Amino acid sequence: MSELFLGLISGTSADGIDAALLRFEPAVEDLVSAAESALPDDPPFAMQVVAAETFSYPAPIRARLLALTAADAAIPLDEFGALDVAVGGCFAEAATRLLSRAGVSASNVRAIGSHGQTVRHRPQGAHPFSLQIGDAAVIAERTGIATVADFRRADVAAGGQGAPLAPAFHAAAFAHLMPCALLNLGGIANFSLLNGADDILGFDSGPANCLMDAWNARHCGTPCDIDGVWASSGRVDPGLLDALLDDPYFAAATPKSTGREYFNLDWLEARLGHAEIKPADIQATLLALSAHSIADALQKSGSTVQRVLACGGGVHNRALMEALAAALQPIELTDTGSVGMDPDFVEAALFAWLARQRLAQLPGNVPGVTGACGPRILGALHAPSR
Repeated sequence: MSELFLGLISGTSADGIDAALLRFEPAVEDLVSAAESALPDDPPFAMQVVAAETFSYPAPIRARLLALTAADAAIPLDEFGALDVAVGGCFAEAATRLLSRAGVSASNVRAIGSHGQTVRHRPQGAHPFSLQIGDAAVIAERTGIATVADFRRADVAAGGQGAPLAPAFHAAAFAHLMPCALLNLGGIANFSLLNGADDILGFDSGPANCLMDAWNARHCGTPCDIDGVWASSGRVDPGLLDALLDDPYFAAATPKSTGREYFNLDWLEARLGHAEIKPADIQATLLALSAHSIADALQKSGSTVQRVLACGGGVHNRALMEALAAALQPIELTDTGSVGMDPDFVEAALFAWLARQRLAQLPGNVPGVTGACGPRILGALHAPSR
């Protein structure tokens, strides 16, 4: 038997809500039966994307979210609570609109997996946490569908970083392609290194689009540098590139994860100092930073994969993909579309899968990736009232 699950996420770029409706086989009850029977092999896994679409945030909400993710952001508690509910409403609307356009009734969807919107990721320190907003109770109430959310908390409570969570899903969905690497090019770049069934690695390598987007927004007034045209008009500044790559994060050992609260324009300006560099040259250097830090991270990982499958918004930046392809040589770079998975919706599919794992009471993390002390069942379940 098969079942439908719906995944929702807005990534670190906060450029919209990705919604994906997926059909999975086997059904949750069959997964549970297999686990209880201690079968030597997992049931055959099958997955099909039924419908997928990205829904933009209303402009005022996106502006509030981007302001909130700044390193020194402060927000009144009342405003924070209202934003949590408003973002939950946006996620619920995205789910409802996707189902309507797909001609699928909410009653036919087993559960929604909602990542929400990350507003702070602090996996280090005395009291580590990873905070996502988008009230899941609102999503469950407005859609009438059971909603699983807060996927990162259990891993962090177990001593992990709560990120990246993608490797377990990538290992299930792309097992037939091993060995290979999955590279998500969102605001932050993260790797899943699928060296073999029992050798799964993963980490955030650093910025992908977040710095380029922020610099472009400041100087060009648009959300992103489409196709990297502006970056391509400038020249890489070697001194600045070396200064950026000298940040301790790039040399840090795994497990490691990061976000916009670390890699932002304050971080950039602290390294610019009083240097007089043309804005277009800085954009070109930021693109080079993403490409070089990603390639360097793969090399330092010790993985011998010869194929990288990219996903996320960065695959649409032609200049970034060309720079990455050059930096990764002789490793092959393509995107997940080449293997039948739309690169824009791999992360949304991840959270549909994690909701399925939660209902089956199966782990969703890879402890060797996040640093958690063991496998953990991820997510809190919010049942609908109707």
